[in-house]
Amino acid sequence: MGDAHRIGVVGLGVISRAYLETLAGHPAVRVTAVADLDAARSAAVAAGLPGARALPVDALLSSPDVDTVLNLTVPAAHAGIALGAVRHGKHVYGEKPLAATFAEARAVLEEAAAAGVGVGCAPDTVLGTGVQTARAAVEAGSIGRPQSASAVMVTPGHERWHPHPDFYYTEGGGPLLDMGPYYLTSLIHLLGPVRAVIGAAGRLRAERVIGSGPRAGERIPVEVDSHVCGVLEHDNGALTTLTTSFDGVATTAAPIEVHGESASLSVPDPNRFDGEVRLHALGDTRWRALPVSAGYEEGARGVGLLDFLSAGGRRADGELALHVLETMTALLRSAAEGRRVELTTTARVPAPVPLTPARVWRGRAAAGSA
Repeated sequence: MGDAHRIGVVGLGVISRAYLETLAGHPAVRVTAVADLDAARSAAVAAGLPGARALPVDALLSSPDVDTVLNLTVPAAHAGIALGAVRHGKHVYGEKPLAATFAEARAVLEEAAAAGVGVGCAPDTVLGTGVQTARAAVEAGSIGRPQSASAVMVTPGHERWHPHPDFYYTEGGGPLLDMGPYYLTSLIHLLGPVRAVIGAAGRLRAERVIGSGPRAGERIPVEVDSHVCGVLEHDNGALTTLTTSFDGVATTAAPIEVHGESASLSVPDPNRFDGEVRLHALGDTRWRALPVSAGYEEGARGVGLLDFLSAGGRRADGELALHVLETMTALLRSAAEGRRVELTTTARVPAPVPLTPARVWRGRAAAGSA
């Protein structure tokens, strides 16, 4: 099995807890260093991880005890941290989006290729049993030839629960760049890459009010569009209608539906690893649940990193994340310019995930290094 792969974590905000629950103590990896702009937070997290050191960010990026940097910073910092890791010869796996801009993301991949290191990126929820069972049904021909899909995400915004929600409303944020990666990555698993988009966007309010934590009641500016919708043209000819919004309250729409010539498929929330997949065949009178048939069972944040480090894995890779980011930024550009935008990238559809019991992926050792 070899030695455990050494991980350095940069950014110790809310999402880091979920990753550390998966990674801490896993036989395939060892968290050797953590870093955060808040030195006290970094020290507290390191104290709870045997063998981990709290380091300044630059020291972690150059540390000889780190093989892969787990980049959990805010979107505006994603590219800077990723480039710092790559320039020190380290692999990097980051939270979505890959970077705040398409140009930054492309620079990360170009430098990584030149340095001979790997780049991986969330979301890894799509590797769970929900999306993977749906994908297995599509690939088995259960809906016939796929013709269209819909994807809907409507919430009133994250400021109600997040104590520091500023980054959701600045460059690199907004409902599309924040939540869109879950939906678009799932759609690429289900229908393949995107060749062109048409978008429209707007914003309901110029300010948001923080609803919890030490800054409760503070007003923050909204600098990005908070409602984005559009149409995606997939390479296979299927069309997806997409809606992402921080300006609504709730919706009864399925997170994702895929429609084919012989059946329709209801796909669960792609921000979760599991959920019920339902099929309504032509001539049926009701929806029926499909048995779980693929994906990482009981998936959790960090399974994508473990997959990235495993032999034959890398399903949450940088090329896919780059294509997802270009799709999103092209939608925003289309909305701003009022025209159809063709994409310059494509992506390999990742290998499907066979049904993998939790006891296997949580306990297995990765195959050395990325």
